Amino acid sequence: MTATEVRTGPEKPGRALAAARPVRWGAGRISFRMHRRTALVSGGALLLAALLLLVSLCVGSYPVALPDVARALFYGTGDRLAVHFVNQERLPQALLAILAGCALGMSGAIFQSVSRNALASPDVIGFNSGAATGAILVIVTFGGAAASVAAGAIIGGLVTALLVSALASRGGLHGIRLVLIGLGVTAMLGSVNSYLLTRSSLNDSQNAYIWLVGTLNGRGWSSVQIMAVALLVLVPLALLFGRRLRMMELGDDLATGLGVRVNASRLALTVLGIGLCGVAVASAGPIPFIALAAPQIAVMVSRSPGVSLVSAGAVGAGLLSAAHLASSQFFTALVWADQQVGWIRIVEESQRNNLLPVGVTTAVLGGVYLAWVLFRRRGTGTA
Repeated sequence: MTATEVRTGPEKPGRALAAARPVRWGAGRISFRMHRRTALVSGGALLLAALLLLVSLCVGSYPVALPDVARALFYGTGDRLAVHFVNQERLPQALLAILAGCALGMSGAIFQSVSRNALASPDVIGFNSGAATGAILVIVTFGGAAASVAAGAIIGGLVTALLVSALASRGGLHGIRLVLIGLGVTAMLGSVNSYLLTRSSLNDSQNAYIWLVGTLNGRGWSSVQIMAVALLVLVPLALLFGRRLRMMELGDDLATGLGVRVNASRLALTVLGIGLCGVAVASAGPIPFIALAAPQIAVMVSRSPGVSLVSAGAVGAGLLSAAHLASSQFFTALVWADQQVGWIRIVEESQRNNLLPVGVTTAVLGGVYLAWVLFRRRGTGTA
């Protein structure tokens, strides 16, 4: 059993066959097949992300009713504050959560499948830390303009990926070696990041720290446009290599026998995974947990024998959308609790309109997820 598989209980033969029956999409050269249950999981995750987007447009420090949201979206009319909050603040952040979550989920699926290790996600093997180092260098050195920070993050992630891949590829790429080397590089880059923060000014240090946590707060349409263009280029290329990726999960020898150029395909998939992770980190910061858990949750729910790029991207979009909504409503919930209790000051007055960075929420979810996985696999020897 590979690291990308999930142990499940015995199923009825009819149910297993129904879940494994593939569905063909498209015709001719432009077509692909997907297991029926995987298609349902992907559609359900995208529907959840869309519903969460709609809810996020309505709630917040300035609540907007659903009819007013529709008028602001489709006609740009209504209360000026409602139009501003819906079109200029909440909508771009919610869309960016969907796009960045999709990119992180697909990136994690690529690296986990290539290395055949469920821990080989960008936030574990050092790519996010490298991107953070590049961004902090730009913030400390040049003052932190948005375009330069994004470029620094992409370059830092690319250099780190090349370093980790070069160190892990000696004698063949092995999942355990990749994870161990990535953890070592992550630890070293964490020390470098801490040193850079101590040597920067208070203002630069604060800006860098907020970016390091991972946040969608303050992101506008420019970030959405960059993410959308990047995904329009990278996602179709990743899907074109999806069939090769599934064959490579069977092992290099068998994949070669099936006509797959393993080394070239692995290099192309690694570049695509780095690109997907890089644009997400450049737009929203090094958000943890999504790339690690989204592929495995997709496998667990769809009960597929391997990681699907489509379902991993859809689940990643749903997870980050849920985390974004929870983060945006965290202090609002504290205010409500404060009003109910009355005699306990839960949140200071100056913090009531603040927004919790989404990276904090995903980190908490990641800890709960890992604890649940360990509890679920206790006594099996697979944890």
